[in-house]
Amino acid sequence: MLAAGNYLAGRALATVLFLSLRMKRPLFLEGEAGVGKTEIAKVLAAALDRPLIRLQCYEGLDISSAVYEWNYPAQMLEIRLAEASGTTDRGRIEADIFSERYLIRRPVLQALSSPDGRAPVFLIDELDRTDEAFEAFLLEVLSDFQVTVPELGTIRATEPPIVIITTNRTREVHDALKRRCLYHWVDYPAAAQELEIIRRKVPGCNATLSQQIVAYVQKLRGFDLFKNPGVAETIDWATALTELDRVALDPETVSDTLGTLLKYQDDIARIEGAEGRKLLDDVKADLAAAG
Repeated sequence: MLAAGNYLAGRALATVLFLSLRMKRPLFLEGEAGVGKTEIAKVLAAALDRPLIRLQCYEGLDISSAVYEWNYPAQMLEIRLAEASGTTDRGRIEADIFSERYLIRRPVLQALSSPDGRAPVFLIDELDRTDEAFEAFLLEVLSDFQVTVPELGTIRATEPPIVIITTNRTREVHDALKRRCLYHWVDYPAAAQELEIIRRKVPGCNATLSQQIVAYVQKLRGFDLFKNPGVAETIDWATALTELDRVALDPETVSDTLGTLLKYQDDIARIEGAEGRKLLDDVKADLAAAG
């Protein structure tokens, strides 16, 4: 199923994803940025024909941004109209303004609602960017798939969403949340797998160039860089070189296009020097020796 969506997964990842679907348990994916964790949720939603709801986490994320908030301007307008019409029943006004039509559903509440009978794929992306308070709030959602709105009561999912949680491990996520999930570490792909990814994602890339790109990136990840290039950067680099009509790597081309592969100036400066030229020479020598 993943291969049909152009996602190349190892047996271990395919197995844990299968178990997550069968056991109806959230899947916790951990790994370096750019290794394809988010893409798994996108491919899964497309393959199962389910809507994808994404909660992009960030520092300071709160309930009003993640779960729900009230449409205050519309509520104030309704109060003014009620006053203008002479309505004095405060209970009626309060019941009206705190009804579903004034409720703005954010990703968490959207994920618990499946009006068409198809539970969505709920992607909680980069959970490690949030604080521990928000992480603790998620325990209720992942334990019982419900959210309490004080003015309306408890809203429960009729069918639990398919939950995918990703983290880049910038901080440790609490064990209580991890225990509710199945876990998988998404690593950088092996050379053969990364080469097949380029063939699928950048079909116009020259075969020789594809081999050189993969060999170069695989060796580059062995350097002590501030940020190693992920699969997303490999695809971007292959696309950029294809747009430039390159059929092989050379020092000038590598130097001109490093900004698509590396995202920090210190890393770029290091690879533009003698160390980078030696790396390219080693790549070509290894490929020539391999035939």
